[in-house]
Amino acid sequence: MKTTKNLILILFCFMALIACKQDKKAIPMEPIEKVTDTIVEEIIPIEVEKTTKELKEELTAKGYQVFDYVDTKTQDTVLMQQYFMAFLKSGPIRNQNEEEAAELQEAHLAHLGRMYEAGFADLIGPFGDDGDIRGITVYNVPTLKMADSLAHLDPMVKAGRLEIEIHPWWVAKGYSLR
Repeated sequence: MKTTKNLILILFCFMALIACKQDKKAIPMEPIEKVTDTIVEEIIPIEVEKTTKELKEELTAKGYQVFDYVDTKTQDTVLMQQYFMAFLKSGPIRNQNEEEAAELQEAHLAHLGRMYEAGFADLIGPFGDDGDIRGITVYNVPTLKMADSLAHLDPMVKAGRLEIEIHPWWVAKGYSLR
């Protein structure tokens, strides 16, 4: 059980580090050669950050709730996006034997890994105490209904070992955890 908790903690830390990257788009061109006199240089496309306006339009077109404001200190426009924080709470059915609980845990971690890989979940991890709230998943989807549906696909939730409580959560785009 301790090994599983350590594995979950490591998985959470890894996901937290890579989940806080900004959205970028590549310039759609192949590397080309530029010839000047007798020197041949390779020009490599670089990634260009989307403007706040472009990102806002893209997210809005996909159905996400967003708003922006001007930071009074920096005068930068800050884009806020609505995410959905799912609290994974102890469920009513926790009488599985050790083998069943281990199988459910493995399936639970696989489900969360798929959610992350598919881009539906940005932060995932357990809490460090033994309270009723066991962990969180932050869903990066346009609607509460979609977040709820994805959360209820979790094998632990289906088995009744965990319950889900979801709340809308606003976060500034492009800011990282510290």
